[in-house]
Amino acid sequence: MKKLTIIASTLLFCFILSSCTNNPDYVYSTSTSNYSSSQDSAVASATQVNPVRNVPWDYRVVQEEVGDLVGSDMTIIPDNTLLPNDGNYATGDKVWILQYMDAMLTTDNDRRSQIKLSSWSTLKSFKDEKSALADLGNLKESIQTEVDLIGVYKTENAGKTREFAVITLPSGNVVKQPISDEKYASLKSKSKVKVTIEQVHLYDDYDQVYSKFRGWAQ
Repeated sequence: MKKLTIIASTLLFCFILSSCTNNPDYVYSTSTSNYSSSQDSAVASATQVNPVRNVPWDYRVVQEEVGDLVGSDMTIIPDNTLLPNDGNYATGDKVWILQYMDAMLTTDNDRRSQIKLSSWSTLKSFKDEKSALADLGNLKESIQTEVDLIGVYKTENAGKTREFAVITLPSGNVVKQPISDEKYASLKSKSKVKVTIEQVHLYDDYDQVYSKFRGWAQ
């Protein structure tokens, strides 16, 4: 009788343990669905997310005309952009305006960039072109600097050879430029190179800047 009681107790314990291990919330759970869920989460978190950046792309100064006056504001025609009438302009006055364009950059897994440009936005008005160009000069500046040369390489197609140089600009963007045979030979052994770049600053946050390649410095 005692042996039967021990055997029955053992069978009952095994049955309870078996029931617990099928419970996905149990600490010793061996449920395959629970494991798959954890694995899927790990894979999802490890998936590379391509970076997207919004950068200042360009500025320009254009002459346009004051349209309607709306309270303390004015419209600029032909687009009817609404601006503060800080210069006490009248309808029909010619004004110089500063316009801005930004870009959304998406980088793929091969480090190729896709660019989506915005339309022009009007930022500010000026009474004369000189004042407008002075403000523009602070937002777009041309400088010479030394940058990292990632490398040079050749491609061949239908018997024709082309050479390229790949550099990293100060704002972090990678640029590929076609080069001549002579330039290819001179850059092959270098890790740094001097270039002319255009620095485009963000209007309301001057420290945010995007660099554009404008040529090889002599």
